[in-house]
Amino acid sequence: MTIGDRLRAHLFPGDGDEHGAVIAAGVSRTARASRLLARELYLAVDGVDYVPGQRGYRMLTADFVRDCVLQCADDELAYLAVHCHGGTDTVGFSGDDLASHDRGYPALLDILGGQPAGALVFATNAVAGDIWLSDRSRRELALARVVGRPVLELHPSPPPVPTGEAEYERQSMLFGEHGQAILKRQRVGVIGAGGAGSLIVEYLARLGVGEIVVVDPDRIAVSNLPRVVGSTRRDAHAWLRDQRRPAFLQRLGERYAKPKVRIAQRVAREAQRGVRVEAIFGDVVDHAVASSLIDCDYLFLAADTMQARLTYNAIVHQYLIPGAQVGAKVQIDRTTGRLIDVFSVSRPTTPDRGCLWCHELIDPTRLAEEAESEETRRRQRYVEDSGVAVPSVITLNAVAAARAVDDYLFSVTGLLDSSANTWVRFLPRDGDVEFIDPHDDPACPECGVSGRFARGDGGWLPTRR
Repeated sequence: MTIGDRLRAHLFPGDGDEHGAVIAAGVSRTARASRLLARELYLAVDGVDYVPGQRGYRMLTADFVRDCVLQCADDELAYLAVHCHGGTDTVGFSGDDLASHDRGYPALLDILGGQPAGALVFATNAVAGDIWLSDRSRRELALARVVGRPVLELHPSPPPVPTGEAEYERQSMLFGEHGQAILKRQRVGVIGAGGAGSLIVEYLARLGVGEIVVVDPDRIAVSNLPRVVGSTRRDAHAWLRDQRRPAFLQRLGERYAKPKVRIAQRVAREAQRGVRVEAIFGDVVDHAVASSLIDCDYLFLAADTMQARLTYNAIVHQYLIPGAQVGAKVQIDRTTGRLIDVFSVSRPTTPDRGCLWCHELIDPTRLAEEAESEETRRRQRYVEDSGVAVPSVITLNAVAAARAVDDYLFSVTGLLDSSANTWVRFLPRDGDVEFIDPHDDPACPECGVSGRFARGDGGWLPTRR
């Protein structure tokens, strides 16, 4: 059971009364926003830890608050006191609530050593927050996002109905005006701008996603043209790279070929007039590049190195950002040319289930190999050397990309059935589809509560610095 499920069950057991708890939260601070990431939940026992108040209806006992805030201070986490009110879609703090914050939170900030302290009050479909920062300034909570399947957004009161845009009229018939507004507010990261990633970028732009961050370290090659959406022979400088040209001209063609992220940026802007595209010509394994993704609302992994998988998986669980690993694979016997296997796959990854490490989809041996220099890998003739060409077909990529983006759409707009199978493997040779319900290991160093889960800026990412 997730923290969100446990908290809802505790606050709303059906008795209509008020209940309390404390959340210990990691913190993520970026130029876009500051986020509090629920890592630990301490439930206050009615009549023991949550008792009749001296000035208000109920209160957390001093002993319970002391124990929780000291634990938060030890773990370098923020402290959030939680209680519930009646009502459904609108909620706010009472005068007694706010007065208690004024009395108690300055002292809590001194104990927390720079981390925020604050309070959340819930109704069944709403939440309000009063967050105190280390300089004693206060911020209201803009929204709370419950990251699961589907993703739920809670506000202090229902947001106004947005004005619809004509070009998205037929989409809004499915997602609603609120759903389309959610897409417009989203910042989505796409790791890899090759066959699958380029399709994902175009889908997101045409669907009305407001901001896309696309990351890839490669330039377009002639052999990429059949699969990379929007790429042209001019982008690849194909006339210079023709094998009949002198070697120095071929090298010039390689040097000046357009980065894949620039092609993706161009395609997105042609697809949507107002989209903001951050094109990062770099490797997600580099710390500065990975850091540009930690304020995204969703991530797609369309690169298949073990290092990219490790970094993506770490961001998902450390910063509570849902995502999906997407790809297609064709296995050929290099000696006989016989087709061994072919499939497309979409693996949604959320902080509560779907960890790639738990499912042994991150191979430690290959991680070590990829950490070697390209020259060393070539000398030792690793089969997975980036210089070794592997089969790839645009339609296999399209199947995986479309499934992953569909899952994203229905999840963030709240339409996804919570019982939906999460991992799908398409087998085109026999027309079969495999559904996999992922599991997680509570002791996992990646997704487990003893590991990087919800650590935010207090943890480290497995990146090159």
